[in-house]
Amino acid sequence: MLNYSILIEHWDMYMQGFANTLKASVLALIGSLAIGTVMAVFRIAPIRPLNWIGAAYVEFIRNIPLILIVFVFFVGLPAIGIRFDSFTAGTLGLTVYTAAFIAEVIRAGILSVPKGQMEAARSSGLTYLQAMWYIILPQAVKIVIPPMGNQFINLVKNSSVLGVIAGLDLMYFGDLISSETFVTFDVYIFVALFYLLLTIALSLGVGALERRLAKSR
Repeated sequence: MLNYSILIEHWDMYMQGFANTLKASVLALIGSLAIGTVMAVFRIAPIRPLNWIGAAYVEFIRNIPLILIVFVFFVGLPAIGIRFDSFTAGTLGLTVYTAAFIAEVIRAGILSVPKGQMEAARSSGLTYLQAMWYIILPQAVKIVIPPMGNQFINLVKNSSVLGVIAGLDLMYFGDLISSETFVTFDVYIFVALFYLLLTIALSLGVGALERRLAKSR
């Protein structure tokens, strides 16, 4: 049986960690979506240097560990005078890392849109960027909602990396509670349940969005 007194007695700490995990996840979600979209467009742009930038970003970032990227922001950049608090460093690392995967998802969506769509948009007088923003990307996003949702769920789970650098997230406060109570199993089961609340809510939201977009087609 779970010792629910641990949850009750340390409710404030759990709530603070939950709030910070939610905040980091939302900020990283927005940031990674923006960066990932730009990198996806770079990868298929008709300008070779932009292709190189997009490809280099994706291939480099997604092939190194997330914790290493977080340490670059938390430990590496302070060495050259650029300092972030632990929460900001963790959130930035999470954003940069997730953006590489989002870029590939969006690129796949863009490539699945018939080429005639871009040609028709350009022939009607739109610039490449206008055609991409108003014609191609809206269609691509509808196509990649399911894999995009999976990446966002991974993002929420990966936010636990903040606990490694005292980022005030659920894992960090779970560690604190465990060290105070000398209990491990119960403490981390409750931490897991809070993560489950976030991921299930996100999964349901993505499913609802997917159904709504399917009806609008």
